[in-house]
Amino acid sequence: MKKAKRLAPEKRIGEILKRLKKAYPDAKCSLHYSNPLELLIATILSAQCTDERVNKVTKTLFQKYRQPADYLAVVEEELQNDVRTTGFFRNKTRSIRGACQKILDEFKGNVPATMDELLTLPGVARKTANVVMGNAYNTASGVVVDTHVGRIAQRLKLTRQTVPEKIENDLMKLVPKKDWVKFSHMVILHGRAVCKAIKPDCPGCVLSSVCPSSTV
Repeated sequence: MKKAKRLAPEKRIGEILKRLKKAYPDAKCSLHYSNPLELLIATILSAQCTDERVNKVTKTLFQKYRQPADYLAVVEEELQNDVRTTGFFRNKTRSIRGACQKILDEFKGNVPATMDELLTLPGVARKTANVVMGNAYNTASGVVVDTHVGRIAQRLKLTRQTVPEKIENDLMKLVPKKDWVKFSHMVILHGRAVCKAIKPDCPGCVLSSVCPSSTV
């Protein structure tokens, strides 16, 4: 088993994927949404906030705001209060309103369905765009790299990078494109349940024998 840990990333990725799929067969996006706009808004709100908290906020938010124009029809302070508990509510409000304005002005009221167009929206970087593309539009345009994915990719020695975009680039080279979307969901669940930031449960980890950072 120790030998497996020393194998190059491309020699281990197949086994890593196999074990993750067995451990998390139903892995999917944990944000609640019913259309691309709701997923876009929820993902913007999820920055430095738990998905659980976001889902509590959007349960009522999405009843009040149904179209891009709805987010622009209220004064900024009202929307700030509606999303306040997700943290950084002023910046998130500006991003949401800016994105909705551009969606109305340039995309006929529809959330764009390409990576390049999504990245033109205020408050949208690759992580958010990948979430929308992979889950709302079922298109694998990249790998979502949040704090869990970044941490675990580094522990598994799948990357030496620390910048999300560079970590994503390394993962896109290793993980088959057909698994890009599923990979992130599985790793996020694994990060929450097992490979935690402070005290990872290496003895209880299905990847321990192929993880160079494992303590067992």
